[in-house]
This record gives sequence, structure tokens and C-alpha cells, in this order.
Amino acid sequence: MDVKQAVALAKQHIFDLFGDENLSNMGLEEVEFEAQAREWRVTIGFSRPWDETPRNALSSLAGGAPMRRTYKVVRLSDDSRDVLSVKEREAAH
Repeated sequence: MDVKQAVALAKQHIFDLFGDENLSNMGLEEVEFEAQAREWRVTIGFSRPWDETPRNALSSLAGGAPMRRTYKVVRLSDDSRDVLSVKEREAAH
């Protein structure tokens, strides 16, 4: 499969798993192909309603804090197109 197919499969899988949680702002963050393992690693970011920072009058005027995001790494087999895992992306230090 090509990169566009891998990304589309990863997004669809995230939507299938988490769609009932009212996802918003879903988008591609990173994509990597591991040639030796023949696996795609696609990172998808999204927000959920509880990620929104509570606003007060002052933060509303200032535009408020940005919504937090969740990042999931979807591992896909290039050969079978199966999803091998979905994991939380570890934060960079």
C-alpha cells in the first residue's frame, strides 16, 4: 500500500475505535514506514470534549488556551493491511 492508503486506514480505524467519544480536530501528525518489518506507523492526533480547557471571561477575550490533543500511533501491516496495534504516543522529553 502507499502512504495515502496507510493514513486513510489509520484514520478510519481511530474513528471506528473512538468515534463515539465525539472526536474533533482529527488529523495526521506523523507517518513512518519500517521497511524491514514492512509496517506503517501512523500517528493521528485528535481532541475529545474533555480535552477542552474550561474558559473564564478573561480567557475567552484572549482567545483561551488551545485544546489539548491525544496522539495515537497506529501500526499497520503493509502486506495484509491489518491493524497490528494502537498505542498512546509517548511524549518527547
